[in-house]
Amino acid sequence: MKALLIDDHALFRAGLSGLLERRGIEVVASVGSGEEGIGTLETLSPDIILLDLRMPEQSGLDVLDALPTEQSDVPVVILTTSADENDLANALRKGARGYLMKDMEPDELVVALQEIKAGKTVVASGLTGVLADLVKNDDRRPNKDSSGPFSELTPREREILGHLAEGQSNKVIARHLEISDGTVKLHVKAILRKLEVHSRVEAAVMAVEHGIRRRVDR
Repeated sequence: MKALLIDDHALFRAGLSGLLERRGIEVVASVGSGEEGIGTLETLSPDIILLDLRMPEQSGLDVLDALPTEQSDVPVVILTTSADENDLANALRKGARGYLMKDMEPDELVVALQEIKAGKTVVASGLTGVLADLVKNDDRRPNKDSSGPFSELTPREREILGHLAEGQSNKVIARHLEISDGTVKLHVKAILRKLEVHSRVEAAVMAVEHGIRRRVDR
């Protein structure tokens, strides 16, 4: 696995780089700002991005907004000290595939990164209750319907969106639907365009908020 680190604290970056390298994760770049990080994406092609939330010139949320659309398949993990539910909700809605804490155990961090690279969305264990509350509150919102922003989706796109809502990767979706990875990728791009969002996780959060789930044949 190749990782890109974006954090404005040089000592933290150095310590994290050493930790990851000792566990077999190659750190392709370790930079102090979002602008530097975005500038390395095309040439370095990381498998995963570890992103600080609180940075002086450009916050982690700003970086999520600024990521090029063609890099939307690269999972971004927020690595932070903030347990604030608004930070968690905003990060997931803007496309983060993980929200992890800087004080977590090293081995736990590595396992989480492996799961995220495999297509899962992972939230720090101490924040799962916060995430559950956010979903419950979204479910109680009035005027919730199954059309709205989803009205332009084709039946196949709605089906794939249901899989996205479960945090599944393109490969897993392709296997379930017996279609190619490339076909899934094209459908995902169409979904993001129609929903006017920048990432698959943001689309998945919208699906959860509106009660869209994958249909399971019994």
